Amino acid sequence: MPTPRPITGGLFETTQDGPYLRAARCGTCDKLQFPAAPTCPYCGGDRTTPTLVGPAGVLRLFTVVANRPPGYRGPLPYGFGVVELHGTDLEVIARLTQADPARLRPGLPVTLVIEALCEDDDGTPVLTYAFAPAEAP
Repeated sequence: MPTPRPITGGLFETTQDGPYLRAARCGTCDKLQFPAAPTCPYCGGDRTTPTLVGPAGVLRLFTVVANRPPGYRGPLPYGFGVVELHGTDLEVIARLTQADPARLRPGLPVTLVIEALCEDDDGTPVLTYAFAPAEAP
């Protein structure tokens, strides 16, 4: 089996403590951004520092996607939502591992996971980040 690859570089990493998102903190305004970039989208500052964030968060908003968006090769339906990461003022838009709206709610504790989304044409698993419920809903 081919070695899995990330959907794109620089979005996440797995440490001995688990998975984290790769964000950046602005040296001028101190705001976090995800995905990380060399320039701050809030103030235009060009002094950003790589910062790992996650893995715990809370679901703020969600929906269930039932129709395949252009280019999407993953399973349907899938949950999609806004997650506020604990200990930060950062909210990220992400896939959810749960697609049943009866099992999702604003305020639901979630945790970051890295999972296979699909396979490339050559059978290589493509990894992405998502958030899974951290407790039984």
